[in-house]
Amino acid sequence: MNSPTTPARLRVGIISAGRVGTALGEALAAAGHRVASAHAPSPRSAARAAERLPSAQILDLPQIVAASDLIVLAVPDTELADVAGQVAACEQFRPGTIVTHTAGAHGVEILSSVAHCGGIVLATHPAMTFVGDAGDTQRLRSACFGVTAADEIGDAIAMALVMEIGATPIRIAETSRILYHAALAHGANNLNALITDAVTALSAAIGGPGGDGAQTATVDGGGSGLAEQLLAPLVTASLENVLANGRDSLTGPVARGDVDTVARHLDSLSDVHAGIARGYRVLAGRAAAQHDADPALRNLLEAQP
Repeated sequence: MNSPTTPARLRVGIISAGRVGTALGEALAAAGHRVASAHAPSPRSAARAAERLPSAQILDLPQIVAASDLIVLAVPDTELADVAGQVAACEQFRPGTIVTHTAGAHGVEILSSVAHCGGIVLATHPAMTFVGDAGDTQRLRSACFGVTAADEIGDAIAMALVMEIGATPIRIAETSRILYHAALAHGANNLNALITDAVTALSAAIGGPGGDGAQTATVDGGGSGLAEQLLAPLVTASLENVLANGRDSLTGPVARGDVDTVARHLDSLSDVHAGIARGYRVLAGRAAAQHDADPALRNLLEAQP
């Protein structure tokens, strides 16, 4: 029996057992909730659920709705409205059922069909990348969640659920969800493109005349491994510095206003791949603008190649 200070334990249904849904299911189970059911439409998701959500029965959507106090909709953004509508249309749906989704770009409006049926609707988006293994669940505990709710009751439930799994909830207004998601995508997803380009160019440098690399660089970032080894400590330190100190942590030729070196960078990167040079020009231009750099440097970076 729950003590007066212990939140009620919920029967949880996961739709569906992909990377995000499985990690959240594991985290909720570790917090004491009963993950009783999961939707696993593919053999891969069924195997993932069997391994990591052992208490969950693999059920179809109406059965999950009937069996759950909390339904987690961890489906692609393009499918969310349709799946929410299916949940709301189930005869088994009970008013008071908590329904949350994990999409970053949406708040609770996309769950309006559920709310109209008396559901408590939440948006709880984990600001974390998922690779599909048990480490995802551990990383959730150091993550923040963008939380949106329709009212104070929903807000209290959302905040409690996130804090129960050890993560940090941060309230995001309904009208700010797309900006919130765009900022995360720009910082995290576009970082992938940036590092891939840097590894490509560095691999070309290492593999050049007299270099240590035996492999020719490719535009997908593939290299000998030496590029990644060389880049990792620098990128890690740079990321830590900018998160701690903001734009004042910038070093390098843009911070120094070194027009000649930046021009040579652009020429050299163009020899590897025109797209890498364009990316450098755009990001270096943003850095120059943020630091009110010398006009000559800004003109160079703003010029069309």
